[in-house]
Amino acid sequence: MEHNPLLDFSDLPRFDAIQPEHVTPAVEALLEENRAVVARLEQPGETVSWGNFVEPLENATEKLGRAWGIVSHMNAVVDTPALRAAYNENQPRITEFWTALGQNLALFDKYKALQADAGYAGLPQARKTIIDHAVRDFRLGGAELADDKKQRYAEIQEKQAALSTKFSENVLDATNDYGLFIENADELKGLPDDVLQAAKTAAEKDGKPGYKFTLHFPSYFPVLQYADNRSLREAIYRANATKASELGTKPEWDNTAIIAELLQLRKEEAQLLGYRNFAEVSLVAKMAESPAQVSAFLEDLAHRARPFAEKDLAELREFARDHLGVADLQSWDTTYASEKLREQRYAFSEQEVKQYFPEQKVVAGLFRVIETLFAVEIKDDVASTWHKDVKFYRIEKDGQLVGQFYLDLYARSGKRGGAWMDDARGRRRTAGGVQTPVAYLTCNFSEPAVVNGQSKPALFTHDEVITLFHEFGHGLHHMLTQVEELSVSGISGVEWDAVELPSQFMENFCWEWDVLQHMTAHADTGAPLPRALFDKMIAAKNFQSGMQTLRQVEFSLFDMHLHDDFDASGTQSAQDILDTVREQVSVFNPPAFNRFQHSFGHIFSGGYAAGYYSYKWAEVLSADAYGAFEEAGAGGGSTLSRASGKKFQSEVLEVGGSRPALESFKAFRGREPSIDALLRHNGMTA
Repeated sequence: MEHNPLLDFSDLPRFDAIQPEHVTPAVEALLEENRAVVARLEQPGETVSWGNFVEPLENATEKLGRAWGIVSHMNAVVDTPALRAAYNENQPRITEFWTALGQNLALFDKYKALQADAGYAGLPQARKTIIDHAVRDFRLGGAELADDKKQRYAEIQEKQAALSTKFSENVLDATNDYGLFIENADELKGLPDDVLQAAKTAAEKDGKPGYKFTLHFPSYFPVLQYADNRSLREAIYRANATKASELGTKPEWDNTAIIAELLQLRKEEAQLLGYRNFAEVSLVAKMAESPAQVSAFLEDLAHRARPFAEKDLAELREFARDHLGVADLQSWDTTYASEKLREQRYAFSEQEVKQYFPEQKVVAGLFRVIETLFAVEIKDDVASTWHKDVKFYRIEKDGQLVGQFYLDLYARSGKRGGAWMDDARGRRRTAGGVQTPVAYLTCNFSEPAVVNGQSKPALFTHDEVITLFHEFGHGLHHMLTQVEELSVSGISGVEWDAVELPSQFMENFCWEWDVLQHMTAHADTGAPLPRALFDKMIAAKNFQSGMQTLRQVEFSLFDMHLHDDFDASGTQSAQDILDTVREQVSVFNPPAFNRFQHSFGHIFSGGYAAGYYSYKWAEVLSADAYGAFEEAGAGGGSTLSRASGKKFQSEVLEVGGSRPALESFKAFRGREPSIDALLRHNGMTA
């Protein structure tokens, strides 16, 4: 047992040594250890204190969280049948443990005693926040329920965890299974060379002639964007829009029943806890106060964006009719027509811009921004990884280690789609000193193309550059924290609707000339991005922002209605709710066969249930926060303001979840947030 790498907490995870057969014994050993600690802490006895109660509990649960975090991470990035089986075998045990812990009345009473103790007022802010959060979370975890209801609550948690995992697996399996093979190159007119090369390589890997297109984003999206062949666009659009649904390829991957059951279970959980619905439960720990407040915020945003969206669509329809001969614009035409309209109006294409963003230059440019703003150094580092393409780095300040991170940039089979940051280890003070934070930064970009046996650098679209900056913002929030209490250091304990503030804030730098000059080099010539092309990008920055805003509002309102006023056991379906929301806010509706919700992992397997609105909510905060950097750069200065960076670092990034996000925002900006900057950044001002 001592050789199990999942039980080695001395330093970084030993990814090169971890095998699926290590999972079950590690989980069993850690659960046994945790149960023993809980049993000891439950006993009545000495006066409860931080040192004799909270610390030993955190020490035990942190190990379990870290080990299971490694397993979950590998399950997301290197999914294999053996690993999936080990994950699914142990997930119910993990869920059962956390549910039982959250319902433990003896522990709940001790946290309440800490809160009521005379010494509470003298505790550091971080510790007070942890105690307050614990009392709140015990109530939300069903600690005050009668025994029979506790049992039902536990059953609900376990079932939800299993269903969410299955939802995600169905999407991944349906994505991995699909392949569209084209032998005749004439059918692929319009597609860029690097996309064709990647498709050719994919077909070769399968031992097939011609070209293979998949439902991984770097493969299918360029087809929608560039393929002149309309029926090809329709084929891949339909495959992507119906994956993991009743219209998909295999009935066992259909998420319809999972969606309905998850929604029923969430509602039952809420009612057990004395709330009307799951949206109310979700908002207890968020900045927003009620589902009605969230809906009003979203509806107001939709109202403001609508005139811009209607104009966007009218222009697109007219352009498609007059220049592309498409009289009946369909969903598989919009991305293609938009790209052609953008090229005509602003005289550049996404593909042209992409040639200036080779991976090494982009990553170096990102690091330069961070080093300038936050006075840190980022250096190459060494660690074992889960895949040969993963890189590892360290962040230092004044020669001292601050944090480390893994960077896993490329899409591949067996890797969940999308982009995310996750914590491998949090910052905390231990008997041996400060434990520094470690982060996973995961994206799904195109891997470097191999042409005539030569590997060329991976090229990123500008959108992918923005995604990289976004995820790194989360990483900074996690790694630059100065809080030394685990439960509120970094992103831990931050309200979910504020957690996107640093990530969306970082995106803004991707539109700054003094940033892009230093992070671009043409793939063939090495020349930096020309100023004239940058000016066109800026002119096009808010191209169709009205339609894009409405799309985000649509997803957010759909999510909120599903968890607020929808009865999953009634006659209506989730599809009916989505259709109603679209009638209310959208200007362009997808075809009837579109099953977007069947792969809406954010809310069915990703923690954003009744919280998808957070993206727009936090964008108000991030745009307003970035306004301080714009003000610093006004009059010919740079937005890479060290003074503003220092203040953002100390008032937002370093304090983590130790105080309410609104307090952190006000400490940085000196006032309440305003929506004006968001509307201005999106070009939606009169």
